Amino acid sequence: MTDGKRRPLLVVEDDPALLKQMKWAFSDYEVALASDRETALAQLRRFEPAVATVDLGLPPQPDSTVEGFATLRDILALAPDTKVIVLTGQNDRENALKAIAMGAYDFYAKPFEPDVLTLMIDRAFRLHDLQEENRRLREAQAPEGLGGLITRDPETLRACRTIERVAPTNATVLILGDSGTGKELFARSLHEMSPRRAQRFVAINCAAIPENLLESELFGYEKGAFTGATKQTIGKIETAHKGTLFLDEIGDLPGSLQAKLLRFLQQRSIERLGGREEIPVDVRVVCATHQNLRALIGDGRFREDLYYRLAEIVVHVPPLRDRPGDAALLAHAFVLKFAAEYRRPAMTLRPEALKAIENYPWPGNVRQLENVIKRAVIMAEGNAIGLGELDLPAEADGEEALNLRAVRDAAERAAVRKAIARADGNMSKAAEWLGVSRPTLYDLMHRFGLK
Repeated sequence: MTDGKRRPLLVVEDDPALLKQMKWAFSDYEVALASDRETALAQLRRFEPAVATVDLGLPPQPDSTVEGFATLRDILALAPDTKVIVLTGQNDRENALKAIAMGAYDFYAKPFEPDVLTLMIDRAFRLHDLQEENRRLREAQAPEGLGGLITRDPETLRACRTIERVAPTNATVLILGDSGTGKELFARSLHEMSPRRAQRFVAINCAAIPENLLESELFGYEKGAFTGATKQTIGKIETAHKGTLFLDEIGDLPGSLQAKLLRFLQQRSIERLGGREEIPVDVRVVCATHQNLRALIGDGRFREDLYYRLAEIVVHVPPLRDRPGDAALLAHAFVLKFAAEYRRPAMTLRPEALKAIENYPWPGNVRQLENVIKRAVIMAEGNAIGLGELDLPAEADGEEALNLRAVRDAAERAAVRKAIARADGNMSKAAEWLGVSRPTLYDLMHRFGLK
């Protein structure tokens, strides 16, 4: 209540004596009272409260939970971001779990204890405020350049800065990284930040097309060049004229085509299959691979002269396992993305789910994490994602370090990253979890080179 104005709190309860007691106990809020479903929905529309408490026993069937669950359902349908705390009877575990599965924020077992319920309500308001702040920040971000990439890892940020610096040039860029790390995202960002952004971005996967078809896909062909060539066809390189050509998995390019690609890079012109005309092409070339090209050169499977043509600028994208804190940060973002896509109420990750996400090595990198979160959002019965929906191990063993200073620094750095990631960028909450002040947290971030 930073502006001094009392915030609205909806209380749905049919017991007049308890209603009066709750209104007195929650005097810090503007309490909107309701004793039945119709009144509750009217108050919800009028006050738009961020938090509501709902008793499950409501008229016309106060001895049953039917009307209470119907009220909960209607509130979440009308205002899905409202945090609803359901009031249940003692030992009523079954109905409490059912309410959580339907999307309730939490449950509280009677009898009424003002201090406990007030604390629960305060927490609900803080969570709602945090989600609103995150939403405002997302809406304020301009959808440009590397806006689709989320990271706080210094190495990945260094790769981002490299992309930003070389984007205005025509330098050929080679992007190296494991499968699923987002190499194509870097390539598209490079195109979007370049003077060629108004032209086409043409991508081709060199490992996905059979060798006997890849040459015609890249260079095109004239009518009659081979059996079945019934018309002139433009290749990918020519299609990308004035734009950007992205050659994914360049390490799988057959040797016979490596020489032809090298010739194109040197002369910036092509010949279609079956043609004799030199066709000049103005195109920016960006390549990517998960393979070690220097090792392939040593094995005689990749041309060294082609490597140096492609590697004018080399960008390394670290695997997710080497980016502490990024897994939780990305998980928050994917939950928001897929919850909106599938029109689910505001969803969150339970602490045990976040811990499993942070500890898992993610061999499939960001692509695997995205798929896991997508499945979890679809399969979750309530608005909180737990271990069951993730289907991941709760713990993952790490390597043991013995140098005390290194261990201490690594632990502090990891703790700061994890706290910021779990708090989804809220520095006050991250500092609270770490047990330090905000200035101390900023000092730690500066010390470890975190932004």
